[in-house]
Amino acid sequence: MGQTKVSDIIGLMEEWAPKKFAYDWDPVGLQIGRPDAVIDRVLVTLDVTEEVVKEAAESSAGLIIAHHPLIFRPMKSVRTDTPQGRIVEACIRNGISVFAAHTNLDVAPGGVNDMLAERLGLRETAILTETYVEPLYKLAVYTPHDSVDKVREALGKAGAGAIGDYVNCTYEIEGTGRFTPAEGADPYIGKIGKSEAVEETKIEVVLTASIRSKVEQAMIEAHPYEEPAYDFFVLDQRLEEYGIGRIGKLGRPMSLQEFAEHVKERLGVPVLRVVDGGKPEIRTVAVLGGSGGKYTADAANRGADVLVTGDIDFHTAQDTAALGLSIVDPGHHIERIMVGGVAERLGRAAGEKGLACTFIESGIITEPFRFI
Repeated sequence: MGQTKVSDIIGLMEEWAPKKFAYDWDPVGLQIGRPDAVIDRVLVTLDVTEEVVKEAAESSAGLIIAHHPLIFRPMKSVRTDTPQGRIVEACIRNGISVFAAHTNLDVAPGGVNDMLAERLGLRETAILTETYVEPLYKLAVYTPHDSVDKVREALGKAGAGAIGDYVNCTYEIEGTGRFTPAEGADPYIGKIGKSEAVEETKIEVVLTASIRSKVEQAMIEAHPYEEPAYDFFVLDQRLEEYGIGRIGKLGRPMSLQEFAEHVKERLGVPVLRVVDGGKPEIRTVAVLGGSGGKYTADAANRGADVLVTGDIDFHTAQDTAALGLSIVDPGHHIERIMVGGVAERLGRAAGEKGLACTFIESGIITEPFRFI
C-alpha cells in the first residue's frame, strides 16, 4: 500500500455523498488543510470542538471528518482569542485537515437518515422529500460500421448505458451518412472536395449528467472520424431521485408511548419530547436527522403517523398536532449515529482501494444540553 492523502479520503466521500447532493447554502467539503497532505489516521466526529481537535492530535489523526461544518458562515477574521479562531489555529498547528459532509450525507443513500431508519427498524423505506434529481441525457453518435464495437465499448466503460440492473444498453440504427471534406480536413474516409456517402450506424445510449463530459471524451477518443457527428438530448425520464429524510413501516404497530420508548432505547437518548397527533397507533414513521421542523407537512402528506426529528419549536408542534401527525423529538444530537457509520463504511472502502488508513470514532460527546 502506498501513502494515503487527504484527497484520497475526500474521493471516497465524494463517491458516497457527492457535493451535488448538498443544499446550496451548505459549505461542505475541505474547510481546513490541503488535499495533498499525507495521512494515515482519520477521526470521525459529529462536531469539531476544541476537545475534538485535541483528541485528533493525541490520536495522530491528520484528518477530521465532521458532519456539522466548522466554518458555517464566512469568517471575516481568524482571531485566536475566539473559540472558532482557537479551533482553526489548533488544527493548523497540529497539521490536521477538516472535511465536512453535512446535507450531502443526509441525502446520500446509506447516509445519516438511512442509518437512523435502520436503527429504528423501519421497513420498505423511501425518500421523504425529494431534493435532487439526476438529469438524464441520450447521446446519439454516428459511426462507420467497422468502428461500432470500439465506440460502443468505450461508451460502456465510461458509464453510459446503465439502466437499472442492466449495463451497456444501446440502440443501433443503420443508415447513410453524407459529407464533403473541406480544405484543411484530414478525413478518415473520403477525399478533399469530394462528396462521400458512408454506411453508418447510429448508436443511442442514455447517461446521467454527472458523467456527460467523461462519456463525451471517451466517445471522441474512440471514434475514427476527425469530427464525429453526435447529439445530446435532455430526457424527461428519471433514473434516480435523491432526497432528505426517510419514511417507512414499523414491523408491528405501536402506541405512541411504546414507540417513544423504542426511540429512546434504539437511539440511546435519556429523554425526548413528544407531541401527540391523536392517532391510536403508530405504523408509518418519518425520520429526519437534525432540524426537521420544515418537513412536518411533507411527512403528514406522505401518510406518516409520526415524525422523528429534532429542534421542534412550540408553534410548529401545535401546527403539526393539528395535522394529525405526532412528533418524537430526541434532539439534534441523534445525528451522532454517523460517527460509527462513516468510520465503518470508509474503512471498508479504503481497504478495497488499497489505502493504508485507520478510521477512529470520536469519543467526545458534543451534545450541548444537560437534562436535570
